[in-house]
Amino acid sequence: MKVITRFAPSPTGYLHVGGARTALFSYLYARHHGGQFELRIEDTDTERSTQESVDAIFAGMDWLGLEYDSEVNYQSKNLERYQEKIEQLLANGQAYYCDCSKEILDEMREQQMKNGEKPRYDGRSRELGLTKTDQTVVRFKTPLTGEVKFKDHVRGEITVANSELDDLVIARADGMPTYNFTVVIDDADMGITHVIRGDDHINNTPRQINIYQALGMPVPEFAHVPMILGDDGARLSKRHGAVSVMQYKDDGYLPEAVLNYLVRLGWSHGDQELFNKEEMIDLFDLSGVNKAPSAFNTTKLNWINQQYLQQADKSRLVTLLQDRLKTLNISVDHDFDLSAVVKMFIDRAQTVNELADMGLFLLQPLSGYDEKAEKKAFKESAIEPLKAVIAKCEAINDWAGADLHQMIADVVTELEVGFGKVGMPVRLALSGQAQGPANDVIMQVLGKDESIVRLKNALQYIEAKLN
Repeated sequence: MKVITRFAPSPTGYLHVGGARTALFSYLYARHHGGQFELRIEDTDTERSTQESVDAIFAGMDWLGLEYDSEVNYQSKNLERYQEKIEQLLANGQAYYCDCSKEILDEMREQQMKNGEKPRYDGRSRELGLTKTDQTVVRFKTPLTGEVKFKDHVRGEITVANSELDDLVIARADGMPTYNFTVVIDDADMGITHVIRGDDHINNTPRQINIYQALGMPVPEFAHVPMILGDDGARLSKRHGAVSVMQYKDDGYLPEAVLNYLVRLGWSHGDQELFNKEEMIDLFDLSGVNKAPSAFNTTKLNWINQQYLQQADKSRLVTLLQDRLKTLNISVDHDFDLSAVVKMFIDRAQTVNELADMGLFLLQPLSGYDEKAEKKAFKESAIEPLKAVIAKCEAINDWAGADLHQMIADVVTELEVGFGKVGMPVRLALSGQAQGPANDVIMQVLGKDESIVRLKNALQYIEAKLN
């Protein structure tokens, strides 16, 4: 049997982390078994579905590299097919019209709850033989006896008595089919063999299996993956930070790092933490999916992204850095070598955005100095060291070949002071910060002219402050 999986989002918002993980698991399972991975847009909710959301889903899938194999299937284009199958169930006596109003249904459920019963439709219209009006819905006739049994690839064997299920609505009064019905028709028509989805759908599965069987359609295999929790143990939501996949792109994460992190949210292969895409495809199987919910850990994501940043091609990082600077409306002199920023901070930055932030002092004039560091370093005692360093800088002809570290060391020796008495005011003058790369590295990147300008600006700042 050829494995065919699908990802079937509703276009009512962005592609979120939970959806992306479901898409990834479905993609990997299909690729691992040499099968097909399909994309379906479930857009029958016309009030909430938007083209913007459809585009966001495509963008997220494309950024993550989750390629689907056929043309995208849109539920909104299958309405005639759904109606055909609804008519089939009505004709076979496996569905019926129901005219119960919302008030009647509310009263019914309220009474059931008072009686300590499970609230559900009581089937009062089941045998009335009603005909279609603009007030009637169509309900599926759930078998009154027997049970639904299926083997879930994550949770094991699940059995539900039909007596626990009610007659669900499969078409609303306006004729629009409902989720539990359309998903059955689409999965059957698309030849889906394995449905991999979140465990919030697990209660729908027995209902859908009954519909498959009533229509004589093959029942796919199911795998319900556990939900994703935030760092605090609550269900992942906007308040936990970025939950849109494309927000992670905007925040400076690499797609392969996000993909690696998502695959480890509920799946494991021994103690291995880092997987490239080929390894994921080779190793992934549903038997490795955990039953327990997974906690989203931003610290872990940052660590994984840092590993990928350090392995990434430097020219690619330069391009991403350029994109980030454009977003910040920061123009860079065409002669400035951004690869120097990458080299300088690659071991410290966890995201491209951090890389850009760390390098900003190299790319634009200093707007000020760290207040705490200034109080310590910019004293009268800093004037002589700064003047000495400026004089030595001005005397250098071959800046690229100069040993700038030795130059600063010579000033320390000549003035007979500790290295910090020279190094700290120089660092603050060059970067505006108390900590960072070595002074000679900063000066090499800034170049002779800019280094001297910054040193002189700091000297003037100290002298003006003292006066």
